[in-house]
Amino acid sequence: MSPIDANSGAGAASAPGAGPATRPGSGSGADRRLRPNPGSDCEDTLDLRLPDQFMALGVDRGPSRSRAAAPTVFDAREALTDASHGQAGAPDGPADPPESPADAIAGSVVRPGIARGDDLLDDVADWGATPTPVGLFHLVPVDPSRDLPLVARWMNDPAVAVFWDLAGEVSVTERHLWAQLAGDGRSVPCLGVLDGTPMSYWEIYRADLDPLARHYPARPHDTGIHLLIGGVADRGRGIGSALLRAVADLVLDRRPSCSRVVAEPDLRNIPSVASFLNAGFRFSAEVDLPEKRAALMVRDRVLRRVLQHHHSP
Repeated sequence: MSPIDANSGAGAASAPGAGPATRPGSGSGADRRLRPNPGSDCEDTLDLRLPDQFMALGVDRGPSRSRAAAPTVFDAREALTDASHGQAGAPDGPADPPESPADAIAGSVVRPGIARGDDLLDDVADWGATPTPVGLFHLVPVDPSRDLPLVARWMNDPAVAVFWDLAGEVSVTERHLWAQLAGDGRSVPCLGVLDGTPMSYWEIYRADLDPLARHYPARPHDTGIHLLIGGVADRGRGIGSALLRAVADLVLDRRPSCSRVVAEPDLRNIPSVASFLNAGFRFSAEVDLPEKRAALMVRDRVLRRVLQHHHSP
């Protein structure tokens, strides 16, 4: 399952079919095969060659929350357990916020049956806030009693629904959230809170324990990211790339056993792929999943400092 796509600010117009999330597709089809990048001589090469359509993408112009722009969509969505994860853009107009910014940061959900010491993702709720070029950012585990109306509203944005496939009654989103919250902790749904305001939805998941692992050479503790930017005003300005970079850094900082962060946006969703590239991810391979052909994007711990230095002005 994988959701990560909603106006990341790649500066490219949405391609046909591009949207805020990717449809689930990794849970079946064992005969599907990884399509390595041409010219590589190993499973996961650093000597990669991007598809021609990516070469035409411009460089990220940098994040800004003040400019208006047409929405783009992040995309990377696969079935985490048997539950689908998706990602997408958000509805027009402001969504109803939690009771207060303080509540957004305080009200994390306790997953039934999961002991803290056995957390498969090293206690996402305790990762804390991180500074970004666009403001102070905090991943807050979803509490359905507080956050369901907001997340369901985002999922019903047409730009999001085409990729996440979670439009409809609130109960559709509710089931999607509880499939993760009541599970073994391999996927944690979160609100992205920027300067005290919930503005995005994330899923942090163990890619090595996900059906996605059947389709690429997974390593122990590979950690996946799904994302949707909720507010239209926050799309298309580089905010998505800035937050993707920040969250990938959080994962690598808080999960010392994780050697890389992965994502699988729809290959057709060029703005989403561009956002990952601008966030320091590299294109590793094309992956045939049951309901999409995905771009396997990888952020390596070993290349982290090099890419950070390269990204610095």
